[in-house]
Amino acid sequence: MNPFAPRPHGRKKAIRKIMIVCVCALLIGALALFDFLCPFQSMLPAADIPARAEGELRVHFLSVGQGDCAAVEFPDGEVLFIDAGDGGFEAETVLLRFAKGLKPDSISLAATHANIDHYGGFIKLTSLYPVKKAYLPAVESPTAEYRAFVGAVARTGCETEILTRYSVIAHPSGAYLVCISPYSAGETDENDSSAVLYLSYLGVNVLFCADISGVRERRLLREYALMEGIFDAGEYRVRLDETDIVKVAHHGSAYSSDSDWLGLLGAKTAVISCGRGNSYGHPASGAVKRLSDAGAEIFRTDELGNVTVHILNGNYEVTTERE
Repeated sequence: MNPFAPRPHGRKKAIRKIMIVCVCALLIGALALFDFLCPFQSMLPAADIPARAEGELRVHFLSVGQGDCAAVEFPDGEVLFIDAGDGGFEAETVLLRFAKGLKPDSISLAATHANIDHYGGFIKLTSLYPVKKAYLPAVESPTAEYRAFVGAVARTGCETEILTRYSVIAHPSGAYLVCISPYSAGETDENDSSAVLYLSYLGVNVLFCADISGVRERRLLREYALMEGIFDAGEYRVRLDETDIVKVAHHGSAYSSDSDWLGLLGAKTAVISCGRGNSYGHPASGAVKRLSDAGAEIFRTDELGNVTVHILNGNYEVTTERE
């Protein structure tokens, strides 16, 4: 008897292994084909979003974990997404369910920062909805994920624009957004080059501070002290001292939300977008104290879920997903 000849039970075991591998490969291929033809996200239930009142503009700050994502819902139903979370499963599910609930004919998008926690969800979103226009960050990232995002935008064929100072996003309702920072596409600091957007509608003003640090806040403060209208873009007026709602910088980082900056804004409502139990310790206790000392009521997505600002007839109110 040849001791090196394969034994019958060994051959059977090898054949079983090969069959298991083949079956698994077929299942994975079938699932991939199914997801391509009928994406999982298309089967998600739409978020239950109440109808807008006539003339109402809403800003929805979505709870996407440790990332930023806001949907500006204009009075005619047009939607601008400002950031889109990191594209992870949970964040993407929240984003896509909410987008489905809004039922937009098309979307516009603004990525304030080339960090994935700001643009990740856009990759899938652009494959599901026609994109009217995309506003891109001034400083790019060399990562493969960022290249995938830029490629996804390019495939839509939409018009694109780099977000730098005096960029304007205007809507027929009279609502508009003005970018007040960064200064140009030549900046290098990742966080301080993120886009700061001032939204105004019927006298109610919202400031989206992206990921800027106290260094950039103080610089903007000094510029504004030189001339009140320094950030005006033609007919589009920017008055930082008339800010009502502030999307707090950098998820409530200890190195943002400078006291003098918050004193200038005078915002009575502050929204912090952060993930529950995140490893960064956001929001920092010092930032929360500075916001409270400035007289702002704080709404945190990690505690309250989605936070919505309703703007109507020159007034606003805030509702939250959870109490």
